[in-house]
Amino acid sequence: MTKLFRMLSPYKGMIALVLILVFFQTLGELFLPTLMSNIVDKGIVKGDVPYIWRIGGFMLLVSAGGVLCSIAASFFSAKVATGFGRGLRSRIFGHVERFSLQEFDQIGTASLITRTTNDVNQVQQVLVMMLRMMIMAPLMSIGGIIMALSKDAKLTLVLVVALPVLAIAIWIVAAKGIPLFKAMQVKLDKLNLVLREQLTGIRVIRSFNRTEHERVRFTAANTDLTDTAIRVNKIMAALMPVMMLVMNFSTIAIVWFGGLRIRDGYMQVGDLIAFIQYAMQIMFSFIMLSMIFVLVPRASASASRINEVLDMKPVIVDPLQVNGEELVEKAGQYEDAEQDEVADQMDETEETPTAGYVEFHDVSFSYPGAEKPAISGISFAAGPGEITAIIGGTGSGKSTLLNLIPRFYDVSEGEILVDGRKVSSITQEDLRAKIGYVPQQAVLFTGSIAENIRYGKEDASDEEIRHAADVAQATDFIASMKDGFNSAIAQGGSNVSGGQKQRLSIARALVRKPGIYLFDDSFSALDFKTDAKLRAALKGETQQATVIIVAQRVSTVMDADRIIVLDEGRIAGIGTHRELLESNEVYREIVSSQLSEEEIA
Repeated sequence: MTKLFRMLSPYKGMIALVLILVFFQTLGELFLPTLMSNIVDKGIVKGDVPYIWRIGGFMLLVSAGGVLCSIAASFFSAKVATGFGRGLRSRIFGHVERFSLQEFDQIGTASLITRTTNDVNQVQQVLVMMLRMMIMAPLMSIGGIIMALSKDAKLTLVLVVALPVLAIAIWIVAAKGIPLFKAMQVKLDKLNLVLREQLTGIRVIRSFNRTEHERVRFTAANTDLTDTAIRVNKIMAALMPVMMLVMNFSTIAIVWFGGLRIRDGYMQVGDLIAFIQYAMQIMFSFIMLSMIFVLVPRASASASRINEVLDMKPVIVDPLQVNGEELVEKAGQYEDAEQDEVADQMDETEETPTAGYVEFHDVSFSYPGAEKPAISGISFAAGPGEITAIIGGTGSGKSTLLNLIPRFYDVSEGEILVDGRKVSSITQEDLRAKIGYVPQQAVLFTGSIAENIRYGKEDASDEEIRHAADVAQATDFIASMKDGFNSAIAQGGSNVSGGQKQRLSIARALVRKPGIYLFDDSFSALDFKTDAKLRAALKGETQQATVIIVAQRVSTVMDADRIIVLDEGRIAGIGTHRELLESNEVYREIVSSQLSEEEIA
């Protein structure tokens, strides 16, 4: 948690002000019992009414000052904590944005959401408490002991017995509570995961009549979290009765022995009243410390989870740019030999070939923890004005191959070149600016249709948006909607069909006018007529660009300039439709499974 609190440096002045305000508030509270003692011993006992009024008025001023300090300290501590929370959430979000898909797979989306919201909130809450109590509790405790000693040193022996009992109780509760707080955050992750799956998969759940099954899953996760929360709250709840018991017995002991001290003439009544108040202040300072001990373990568990995200280094990083030239990663991260290799590569590729040229040189890739590579030994080249299609069975590595071009993952072996340069020597932003990507699962965002298409190019004009929609064969269904291009898209695009989602995703890529188009099975939800019209329109639109299409349908790829047949992660053949029909058994099997003999002929 200390590591996170380094982010408080912009709030140093405000924190200092909070500490000063709390300091004066505590001094006021420590001064009040002494004033009360003076009123009793010098005013009431001696019958000095003017003295009572004078000291009483001064007590009111001290109390009013303490109230003002308390209000101001609460305001500024809340301002510091909320600003810290806002900055921490922004930092986590910015860091997560740089993650590759591998980091997302490792932590999980549900856990990342929990860490950015709930965990940050836990740290934010404990920060407010600490700003108010980290100086008040020690100061009140130490000051109370000093003031109690000044009233009667021997009577302070009562506290010597009481305070260790309180300290032991706090330690036992903290020791038992910390592991449970950590477990609660993990179980909250699980609950969020189950809830997220149920909300996003509601159509599948209902279509298979699995509502009751999912209710049981949610109830199990919810009950598990609830049971853990009840256990930890039972432990925490035991702390307050113990503390009140110790406080009450301490008060009885102080009154008993204090009465004896007064009888023997060693103490005055006012001093006993002040001593009792100081004893209560000392006890309450320990209660404040116990509250910190209650909150700190949970916040500490949350802070560890947040630091786990912030400390995670993305496996895919950008090269450092100096004077517009691409260099290697930050100094010290690579050995000299590797730096020389990258520098040599840069010298060789100073003059880039035609924009949009893509080359694979003996590329292999394995997912983390996988037993065998997803793709192996992939080599081919695709240039502008060409359509390269990739086809193969399920799990043959088609989408994996496509995901390597925009560097969603880094290759395990070999190299990928775009415009003659290794993709690892180009910044991710510059690389992806060259690419128009249409994913396998069409993703739309809340907002209007125009905003979703403009997502591909922020400054796209209305004319460019309409043209992209025309090419993507989306104009007809957009025109049939109530507000046309201003029609709203619901969360996840739930108010449009699968085919409409795909056409809008294609329009979003087209409006970008990139040098490379990547279509990852992006025509699967389209009927054959729309598919054919779209591919015909794309030919005219992408004449100067490189087009790489992943598809399951033979009809989608048969007109491509180059068809790559994948089988179990390896290239089984490359050629045109006719060439592969004659020479490649895998391709013939795929074609014969989809087309009749007449269509093949």
